[in-house]
Amino acid sequence: MKDFKIITWVGAILLLAYLVAQYNKPVPVNWSPTLYYGDKIPFGTYILHNQLKTIYPGSTIKRTNAPVYNALHNTGAKGNYFIIASTINLNKLDYKELIKFIKAGNNVFMTAFNWDGFLADTLQLNTQAEYNKNNTSLNFVNPQLKRPNLYSFQRDICSQYFSVFDTAHAVVISQNTLKHANYISFAFGKGHLYLCANPQLFTNYSLLTPQGADYAAKALSYLPVQQNIYWDQYQNKDIEVDRSPLRVIFSNDSLRWAYYIALITALIYVIYEVKRRQRIIPVIEPLQNNTLDFVNVVGQVYYERRDNGNIANKKITYLLEYWRTKYYLKTTVLNMEFVNALAQKSGIDTDFAKRLINLINYIHVQPKVNDEELIELNQAIEKFYSQSR
Repeated sequence: MKDFKIITWVGAILLLAYLVAQYNKPVPVNWSPTLYYGDKIPFGTYILHNQLKTIYPGSTIKRTNAPVYNALHNTGAKGNYFIIASTINLNKLDYKELIKFIKAGNNVFMTAFNWDGFLADTLQLNTQAEYNKNNTSLNFVNPQLKRPNLYSFQRDICSQYFSVFDTAHAVVISQNTLKHANYISFAFGKGHLYLCANPQLFTNYSLLTPQGADYAAKALSYLPVQQNIYWDQYQNKDIEVDRSPLRVIFSNDSLRWAYYIALITALIYVIYEVKRRQRIIPVIEPLQNNTLDFVNVVGQVYYERRDNGNIANKKITYLLEYWRTKYYLKTTVLNMEFVNALAQKSGIDTDFAKRLINLINYIHVQPKVNDEELIELNQAIEKFYSQSR
């Protein structure tokens, strides 16, 4: 009993040390481009979402989990509508309601990797990426916003551009060094639609750099201050709903670790109590398996008698029985027809099957089998078992 207590305490201490080490282990950086407003990882949009009130003072931020049509239909309020998503896919109803919203004097900002649906078809949108890293710097077209030095970013976050768009109605706001537009706008009535092909320019990773923050500020300066700011969560599918009854505990680091320690303590207590009250279980030795000893004895007898022919015939007999049982082959005549059938059903090479059958036919008619022939037969049979299916 005393030894068990010592082992239990040593195990508990080691487990606690492991948990402390795991807790203090550096968390690897998550580079997934989630674009989620609550993510503080490099390619989340936590900073942008929280700085919108600074960029647009006095505006009220409203997050929407509904499609564009449902979110904007009969709103009547002025505002800027933001969509930052991996893929933007608007149907015809969404597009018409969006244009109606813009014509009323509102503005919409969209940025995504992929553009699908009625919006992409109507505005003829298509994107590509620059493969030459030396040509992925950006700058604004407007001389008042143009930077003396180009905006250069790491990790190819500005390599994508609009390879196709409605050039008759679009206005290019910024472009890369190859004059490929990455930020464009369309005028509808009293408002504008702004489209950017580089959503990662508005993530935490970019905004934490001076030039990234400067580019985002200038890009969003095209949208005037409005009464409301609508942040679309529907297109990015980042609607997070935690229904776990333990969500309060797991959302707090201290409560989470207290919960883990309580579980570990309860487990140690259960193990200790079970050991105290349970009678010692006697050790019952399992029955010995004498099959291997029997095989060794039989093999030794055959080896001492040097009856290679008997051994070879038994191996061939067992092999033929295996073919009859597994592949349903008739083994009365081992000819070329049998070779083809064996190769087809077992999946082995036809040449190898032919050599194996020739070797079996040869040994069958031999009055005496020497060691080399027995070894060759055994190797061929083992090779068949390893290659057959």
